[in-house]
Amino acid sequence: QAQLVESGGGAVQAGGSLRLSCAASGFSFDRPCLAWFRQVQGKEREGVAGIDCIGETKYADSVKGRFTISRNNLEETFDLQLNNLKPEDTAMYYCARSRSVEYCYGASVQPESYNYWGQGTQVTVFS
Repeated sequence: QAQLVESGGGAVQAGGSLRLSCAASGFSFDRPCLAWFRQVQGKEREGVAGIDCIGETKYADSVKGRFTISRNNLEETFDLQLNNLKPEDTAMYYCARSRSVEYCYGASVQPESYNYWGQGTQVTVFS
C-alpha cells in the first residue's frame, strides 16, 4: 500500500524559508510523477509544484522563482523548498503521487492526475 508522510511545516515570518519533505513507501519510487499541493479551508486544492520521473518540473505561476521541488530516488523522498514566503502562502500543504505506477513523463500540477495523498503539513506565514 502506497504511503506518503509529510514533515517540515511550521510558522515563519514573511520573507522567510521552510523546507517540506515527503517520505514515500509501498511503491517503486523512481517511476511516478510527484507533486505538492496546498489548500486553504473553504477553497479548492491548488497545485504548487510537480516533478516527473526524469526530474523535469512544473510550477504554479504564484510560486515560480520562490519554490523548488526536488526528488531523491535513493532515499525515496521528495522535498519542496519554500523561499521568500508570503502571507498568501499560508495553507495546508500535501504531497501526492500520480495515478499510474508506470514511468511518468511530464510533470503536472493538476489534482486529477494524482490519487495518493499525504496527511498534510501546515505552513503559516505571518507579516
